[in-house]
Amino acid sequence: MLPHITLRRLLVACALLIPALASAAPLETDLGEKLSAALHAVTAPGGSIRLAYLLAFLGGLATSLTPCVYPLIPITISLFGAREAPRAHALGLAACYVGGIAATYTTLGLAVGLLGGQFGSFMSSPWVIVPVALFFLLMAASMFGAFELSLPNELQGRLSQVGGRGPIGAFLMGLVAGIVAAPCTGPPLAALLVFVSTQRSVVLGGSLLFTYALGMGVLFFVIAGFALKMPKSGAWMDGVKAVFGVIMTVAALYYLRNIIPLLRSFGTSSHTFLLSQLAIVSVGVLVGGLTLSFSDGLTRALRKGVGVALMVIGLYGCVAWTLAPRGNLTWMTDETLALAKAKSEGKPLLIDFGADWCLPCKQMELKTFPNEDIRRELSRFVLLRVDCSEETEQNTALQNKYQSQTLPSVLIFDRTGNRTAWFREYTPPEALLPALQKTP
Repeated sequence: MLPHITLRRLLVACALLIPALASAAPLETDLGEKLSAALHAVTAPGGSIRLAYLLAFLGGLATSLTPCVYPLIPITISLFGAREAPRAHALGLAACYVGGIAATYTTLGLAVGLLGGQFGSFMSSPWVIVPVALFFLLMAASMFGAFELSLPNELQGRLSQVGGRGPIGAFLMGLVAGIVAAPCTGPPLAALLVFVSTQRSVVLGGSLLFTYALGMGVLFFVIAGFALKMPKSGAWMDGVKAVFGVIMTVAALYYLRNIIPLLRSFGTSSHTFLLSQLAIVSVGVLVGGLTLSFSDGLTRALRKGVGVALMVIGLYGCVAWTLAPRGNLTWMTDETLALAKAKSEGKPLLIDFGADWCLPCKQMELKTFPNEDIRRELSRFVLLRVDCSEETEQNTALQNKYQSQTLPSVLIFDRTGNRTAWFREYTPPEALLPALQKTP
């Protein structure tokens, strides 16, 4: 039987994730935040790392219920042989298919566990971001009907036969299934990868991502076991494809914001801004961004283009609103000036190491530092923020100096220059406040 405190944390963690199973949205940012917060809850003092595996499984299960996985269902029904194949045979193929998905994610988990904090720097490199963004834009163009992504009929038929008849084909198709579901796996998968990078354990990274893949695989086992019927295709599928196209375009902009200052600075935290972006999305829908087609003549194509553009702008604005800093704190960015100011004015110093790709860092920006009690206490501090989104010599030197290679890293120094506290994970306001109050 689990200890009382562990059981309590388990219930809290499940409470954070289970609502996501019933309300998964195309942009699963909220699911990613819930998973990250739940992981923090079970790995805090008194928690159990074993519960992280349950959370990973629930996160994978929630991801499998999102729209991005829907296009995989008809493929898997054909792959498993639908109702013609014996159930045991179909379940065996499903196991191979899920094994392929697990191999993809487990490899990713092993790599991140090996790289540790370097994973975030890798994902902030333009050499990685630009190809990823171009891939999403290419997929968006396909969703809007610019071209059809399909293999030659002869090759497709052969692959279908291989996948339908043997475990090797099912395994190979499972290897790429996780990539197809990328638009929805992004935020929850990022939460897991960030957590793995902070733990710096190859075994934990591989096993945790394997568990996540098993959670995703539950849906495919159900399909194989019960041969689900799918709705007939029709005009509604064009609307679904348009939604995917908009989401993939916004995903491309989200990745590009790390290297394009204009995208990174777009948006504010005001509710007026959010309402304006929602209005822009609504106008895009009314113009015909979801219902019209680019092949219905010049006039309708222009209306479709305007509608899609408005939806992309508005939806990216909503994403930018969630990422915009809250509060009115004044942060310095030059270490030399910050140290001089703290010394000359006899004030304590707080240094915040963060990055745009660091989910726990963004959570602290959105939830911890804007807290009224935190802001009141920080008014007597000199605040220094080190943006590690890009790997520069200056950032590397500061991270080495303060031993802050793993993000987030928040260091607190008293007015004499002695370090009084050091936080190396997401820290809620109620945990940070006592450390600030105790620092003279």
